[in-house]
Amino acid sequence: MDNKNGMFYAPQGKPNRVCSPGEFKFAAVSLDHGHIYGMSNGLIEAGGELMWVYDPDPAKVAAFQAKYPGVKVARSEQEILQDSSIRLVAGAAIPSERCDLGLRVMSHGKDYFTDKAPLTTLEQLDLAKKKVAETKQKYAVYYSERLHVESAVYAGQLIAQGAIGRVVQVIGLGPHRINHASRPEWFFDKERFGGILCDIGSHQIEQFLFYTGAQNAQVAHSKTANYHYKQYPQFEDFGDATLIADNGATGYFRVDWFTPEGLSTWGDGRTVILGTDGYIELRKYVDIGRHPQGNHVYLVNAEGEHHLHVSGQVGYPYFGQLILDCMNRTENAMTQEHAFKAAELSVLAQRQAVQVE
Repeated sequence: MDNKNGMFYAPQGKPNRVCSPGEFKFAAVSLDHGHIYGMSNGLIEAGGELMWVYDPDPAKVAAFQAKYPGVKVARSEQEILQDSSIRLVAGAAIPSERCDLGLRVMSHGKDYFTDKAPLTTLEQLDLAKKKVAETKQKYAVYYSERLHVESAVYAGQLIAQGAIGRVVQVIGLGPHRINHASRPEWFFDKERFGGILCDIGSHQIEQFLFYTGAQNAQVAHSKTANYHYKQYPQFEDFGDATLIADNGATGYFRVDWFTPEGLSTWGDGRTVILGTDGYIELRKYVDIGRHPQGNHVYLVNAEGEHHLHVSGQVGYPYFGQLILDCMNRTENAMTQEHAFKAAELSVLAQRQAVQVE
């Protein structure tokens, strides 16, 4: 991974295989976002076997082959979809095209694993729900800022153990480095990337739902702006939102593209989780001025103040759970309802956002 720029976010952890060699074969299609590497790494570490890759851009395919030398290059997407041995297709297409790819994958009797944001409109959400109901296939989503960050995984375990009581508020900060010179054209087109709240805001909304245990929420207020990058008139470099969950918990998050060059990593992502009996702060990717690595968990409750550095200690259980869910037709990694609800609220936050100049 390029830790400074985060262009190819691909955490590596301890292999924790949940299936036998060759038992779970998957393919990678549409390499438009570097998250495809993290998605592939997670599945491989959990025992998945990467068989195929396809993208119309030979340069993207060559880079992917360099990382995964054993992968076969398909002549077309259809060649992969017609391979009956492939159980799941992972894709990191342009956000506005992710739903259509999923519909094609599920229509061929395969589960679909997409980068976030999994879709960009409510019309796409309706189509995805109908296709899931029709085919009984999975439309899984790589919400990496919780699923592929050990401190975020550990926070969920602490909450489940009752370490801070009932969760009543979540505050999420999701700054990113823009690297605008190396971004593709679609990155700056709101119709294609979906808007900042739909795109990187989806991470924050998913975490809010998960940590609070909410089934639904309303977007009380949201804002977006393009403060700095006026040369890209369809771009948004700032967004925030306030949510109220169906169980009474509240949330606020801010996402932006203003990570300064002096920061050692691509973004100082943080989450603060307030409970009735304590609170947790996550410093996910760096502890500025103190420690260059991430995965710092600060916990305060009745037992005292605790600082836990959990890198290499927790792992990424989502990927093994996803493989087993695909094999056993269960829903332990993440329910379909949860994945779609996070997407829905992201689209709603984007649609109703106040435009700030």
